[in-house]
Amino acid sequence: MAENKFQTQQALARCLPMSALQGVLSGKWKILILWYVAFYRVQRFGQLLRRLDGITQSTLTKQLRELEADGFLHRQVYPEVPPRVEYTLTDLGRSFVPVLDHMLRWSEDHLCPPGYVNPYGPLDPLEKDP
Repeated sequence: MAENKFQTQQALARCLPMSALQGVLSGKWKILILWYVAFYRVQRFGQLLRRLDGITQSTLTKQLRELEADGFLHRQVYPEVPPRVEYTLTDLGRSFVPVLDHMLRWSEDHLCPPGYVNPYGPLDPLEKDP
């Protein structure tokens, strides 16, 4: 797991499962990164950079590396010029998709304005045709 402040003995003593999850998901953009990779199945660095309005290249790089180190993302580098790098979910990442889906539904119900229509539709991200 990537190092962060939520891996101290004091934090882990509070509630090990939630502290471990916080350790993996700490980072402003990680939930959105995981959701976009889940929805589109494959994402390149530039695609994520455009989708995540306001993120810097260095922050995106850091959070992608952490998600890869934590086992949620697979990074595939193709030997081309210019280099092409694609990110996909690992088995662990795919197992997290139902959690992302519940978070999305909860947010639609409790945080979005009345009448909000999700432009991505009601489908499970992994069931979407490529």
